[in-house]
Amino acid sequence: MLVNSDRAANQFRIVIRGLATGLDVFPLSTVDMSNEAKDLVELIIRQARKASFEPDPDDKKAVKDLMRILNHFEEGIAPDPIEIRRILDYLGIHKWSSCNKEVKFLDSEIGTEFSNGENITKLELLCSLMGFMSYCRCVIFDTVDFESQHLNGQCSNISKDLKGINVDDLKCPISLEMMSDPVTLSSGHTYDRCSILKWFRSGNATCPKTGEKLTSTELVPNLVLKGMIQQYCAENGIPVVVSRGKNRDISRTVMAGSSAGEGAMKMLAGFLINKLVNGSREEMNKAAFEIRVLTKTSIFNRSCLVESGTIPHLLKLLLSEDSNTQENSIAALLNLSKHSKGKCVIVENEGLDLIVHVLRKGLKIEAQQHAAATLFYLASDEENRVLIGENPEAIPGLVELVKNENHHCKRNALVAIFGLLVHPENHWRVLASGVVPLLLNLLRDSEREDLVTDSLAILATLAEKIDGTVAILRRGALQLLVGILNTSTSRTGKEYCVSMLLALCVNGGLDVVARLVKIPSLMGSLYSQLSEGTSRASKKASAIIKILHQFYENNSSSASVTPVLPREQFVHVW
Repeated sequence: MLVNSDRAANQFRIVIRGLATGLDVFPLSTVDMSNEAKDLVELIIRQARKASFEPDPDDKKAVKDLMRILNHFEEGIAPDPIEIRRILDYLGIHKWSSCNKEVKFLDSEIGTEFSNGENITKLELLCSLMGFMSYCRCVIFDTVDFESQHLNGQCSNISKDLKGINVDDLKCPISLEMMSDPVTLSSGHTYDRCSILKWFRSGNATCPKTGEKLTSTELVPNLVLKGMIQQYCAENGIPVVVSRGKNRDISRTVMAGSSAGEGAMKMLAGFLINKLVNGSREEMNKAAFEIRVLTKTSIFNRSCLVESGTIPHLLKLLLSEDSNTQENSIAALLNLSKHSKGKCVIVENEGLDLIVHVLRKGLKIEAQQHAAATLFYLASDEENRVLIGENPEAIPGLVELVKNENHHCKRNALVAIFGLLVHPENHWRVLASGVVPLLLNLLRDSEREDLVTDSLAILATLAEKIDGTVAILRRGALQLLVGILNTSTSRTGKEYCVSMLLALCVNGGLDVVARLVKIPSLMGSLYSQLSEGTSRASKKASAIIKILHQFYENNSSSASVTPVLPREQFVHVW
């Protein structure tokens, strides 16, 4: 609002001059109206002629000071903190949380403007302001007020109360699927962005729900509803579908967006490193926390902080005796491990052993959870998968974390184990850790779809080798797997079930096939995968059906084997 004060004043000038001109030529004497009304019109004319819409002098000064600071960022000159505080005081920003709120608002505005892609000048200005406010948040405010932060392990519940929410209200009226990027039309109705864009591209200019002709096809992001959907999915273990719009939002953060924004971030990186090296315990903790926040969603910030050399200092803090410092440091390293060079720097500085140390002996469960997630991102590199597997504490530590009651811990550990299985040598290590009975129990007891799917993914991978098949069959998993195939609502989960059943048939031999043939509900579920499952699930279901049919044909004379389905229903498989 401050930087647009002159533009807003100009808009008011245009409006008032138009009003004055219109009333000047208005034939007032020819209109039948009361004297009071005429007096009022004449008063408006006089006021309109005298009106002067100019920005407040204090606004002008604040804008001038702000632009000077942005120029300093571009030139690599550190701005005067006193001058910055004067601007923040003028804007009414007196604490960390208020500053952080401005940063989040600017980020959402940048995302909207980036999606529209029309006004480059405005986008650059927003990015510059984002850099300025991020700098202020880290440098000007020494303490974090706990409005929903993790600085001292305090995180207030800012989640909205979802009690009484109709789940159908979270679904797109067009696709009937959970919305990932809800946007509101001029009619007031909300749709998923990809669905409504398809509607418009088909030549429709009406609201799908009401049939009302739209005055504008502008799409306004419904951030409140988006937050509710994300919270609902998180609380109910529903995987969140990432929209293409979200991918674009992430890609825009590869660059700073403006020279001032880039300069502010580089200057801020130097400030944070100084605090990590020379600061007090509290200052080190806050610096780690700020890096954690800065790198959560910005690719450019990750790149800048990796290049500036923050990783070695964060690794040292993993040995801190302060639980909050350790948690913030491992969370920051988690974000930096998503950067390609960040992975290399972590490993080169012997970070794997330190991360595994946090995984096994972290002072807080949240730190262990972040350590597992960091191993997952590091394991995206083949060499790292080998190194992690060779660490005798890594895989047992992940398996131990699966036992934790916290579902975030379970999920992070599961995906990390799955990632490590891409390296063949880790197969026997995962089996030796005793993960099979643990995952089968999780399949029996868990009501969270994401945990069930991740467990099935690991078991399906293990079942591809004979020793994995033996370990799974010893635990009597066949009936359990068929039950999940029959009842699961997840296409991915069903695909893993089918993959595992096929592997068990191939590696387990006729004994497994004979037991499957006697399960009446299996064939119906397999046939449904031919038409409703993924392409991979369909092919593997067809292969299982063929195996079962061949077994029945070869053993039709045996009284102990009864057909699962009448013979004519198998004909199309051949």
